[in-house]
Amino acid sequence: MANKKVDDKQQDRNARKQITSNRRARFEYEILENVEAGLVLVGTEVKSLRAGQVNIQDGFARIENGELWLYNVHIAPYEQGNRYNEEPLRKRKLLLHSKEIVHLQTQVAQKGLSLIPLSMYFRRGFAKLDLGLGRGKKLYDKRQSIAERDQDRQARREVANND
Repeated sequence: MANKKVDDKQQDRNARKQITSNRRARFEYEILENVEAGLVLVGTEVKSLRAGQVNIQDGFARIENGELWLYNVHIAPYEQGNRYNEEPLRKRKLLLHSKEIVHLQTQVAQKGLSLIPLSMYFRRGFAKLDLGLGRGKKLYDKRQSIAERDQDRQARREVANND
């Protein structure tokens, strides 16, 4: 019985607490690969994240001088933060192993792919970002995605009605 409690605590520690997700990214881009990156945050930004005051819709990542940077992600200033608040749209460093950064850099350079933030969450108390390596969809691809989604919805309705 004692082992079960230890296992539950360990599982809770590794649990992923979702902050936000970028649903639009999966519609706009064909995601080829996912990468989990750590975020370098300062001061009150973590408290704003815990309150869910973040917008990753317009965000993107770029590799500069062998480092990965996150742009256009809006983390709202913390209300009680006063002078310790940082600029909401500042660029933020992402933490990855150097081999992973080199791999992403070759992919982005050769194939014309983009690095798009898909979701942000806490794991073991650390803020993490799920980055997607994606290729932009054309208009006809988006129409096809809409059609597939509508067909799935119709099928689920018919199954629900038959039960």
